[in-house]
Amino acid sequence: MYDALISPFIEFAFMRRALVGAIALALSGAPIGVFLMLRRMSLTGDAMAHAILPGAAVGYLFAGLSLTAMTLGGLAAGMAVAILAGIVSRATSLREDATMAAFYLVSLALGVTLVSAKGSNIDLLHVLFGSVLALDDDALFLLAGISSVTLAALALLYRPLTLECVDPGFLRSVSRAGPYAHLSFLGLVVLNLVGGFHALGTLLAVGVMMLPAATARLWSADITIMIGVAMLTGVMSSVGGLLTSYHFSLPAGPAIILWAGAVYAVSLAVGPAGGILSNLVPRRHYAA
Repeated sequence: MYDALISPFIEFAFMRRALVGAIALALSGAPIGVFLMLRRMSLTGDAMAHAILPGAAVGYLFAGLSLTAMTLGGLAAGMAVAILAGIVSRATSLREDATMAAFYLVSLALGVTLVSAKGSNIDLLHVLFGSVLALDDDALFLLAGISSVTLAALALLYRPLTLECVDPGFLRSVSRAGPYAHLSFLGLVVLNLVGGFHALGTLLAVGVMMLPAATARLWSADITIMIGVAMLTGVMSSVGGLLTSYHFSLPAGPAIILWAGAVYAVSLAVGPAGGILSNLVPRRHYAA
């Protein structure tokens, strides 16, 4: 048991770094995913994950695999796409999800083209799938900082975000905090996607947000409990994925996402708040 579960993290520094980075991502990304799901913006997170790619690619063209350059480039591109999608959806007949899908496809193609124009296939794989086993001190500080800022901001925005998920009309009638909370939330989404980009790449970064969130919804309808279950699912998937990667020589990022997918599959079957088995149980009918 010790050799299988603990020894890899005791003996190898790169495994400890990967574990710290993955847990930091799970703790901040999971609650973001819960709010994305409740606001019916699940696919928006996926689109935003690809939208940061051109900015990161421009940073790569100027400074190589520099953490600072790719982070700043990704943040600028993500926020630009979020703002442009909102402007286009309000100035035209297109809805925001259609606009976001168009920007996401163009961003993905542009980012891959920019990286391929200068880098090798290894660099392209690094950008697309990340390198959670190669996180250095700077990357860990970045992920820890993003996680801390996200959790602190969510604590401040918890009430308006929750009200906007449940009854946006009521929030607009009693407060003007809705637009500010929405913009701040989009900023947190981009921030976490940029952090996830360094560890899991642009294709898998959104996985640590949405899979734990979808899993949590199958276990409870209470937002607070959902956030706790999503965080726990993210942490369990991180540990399980890293150990699976170590023992079976598999890529770590995809292994983490596959573990999250496996937990989601089990929850689909046995989740008490909408799983398949719970829906098969006849519900009690109340007489008037």
